[in-house]
Amino acid sequence: AAPYKGANGRLQIGPNGMSTQMACREPVSRLAASFNAALAKAQAYRIDAGTLVLLDAAGAALASFVAQGTDLAGTAWQVTAYNNGKQAVVSVVIGSTLTIEFMPDGRLRGSGGCNSFSGSYTSNADQLAIGPLGATRRACAEPDGVMAQEAAFLRALETVAISRREGDRLELRTATGALAAAMVRG
Repeated sequence: AAPYKGANGRLQIGPNGMSTQMACREPVSRLAASFNAALAKAQAYRIDAGTLVLLDAAGAALASFVAQGTDLAGTAWQVTAYNNGKQAVVSVVIGSTLTIEFMPDGRLRGSGGCNSFSGSYTSNADQLAIGPLGATRRACAEPDGVMAQEAAFLRALETVAISRREGDRLELRTATGALAAAMVRG
């Protein structure tokens, strides 16, 4: 985070910028250093066809940023954690996969780890409502815990009121902000 001033194509970032001091593995560490160096050198900007381009004092491009869509329609996700309904967010059972796909027509579908499910959703900006949901009725004995996971995951989805999308990550939250499910782009 850093203070900035920008107007009429001119840009000043800093001073007194802050970043985390995490020791990331390569190539992430090198990428972060390059990004911070580009921000420090930025003196101007331009917008080309929806892309923000940071420029140095000579007008050379330092970095470019494309606006990220927030619409869920047409996206598919793999769940990494979900609320188990016992006031805990837990990881997906090893050997199972939870997925969700948001169709452009307001329908959704996915896998609860054993059964397929489908239903509807409505979204407006970061507001999201899911349900009702229906699922096939197979019984799976393995991996251990998959049926309880599936029931808790589907219940969690029906509590969703807010979606937060950042890059290839999506968080679905309740109206009170509790995490219902976390996922990565599938």
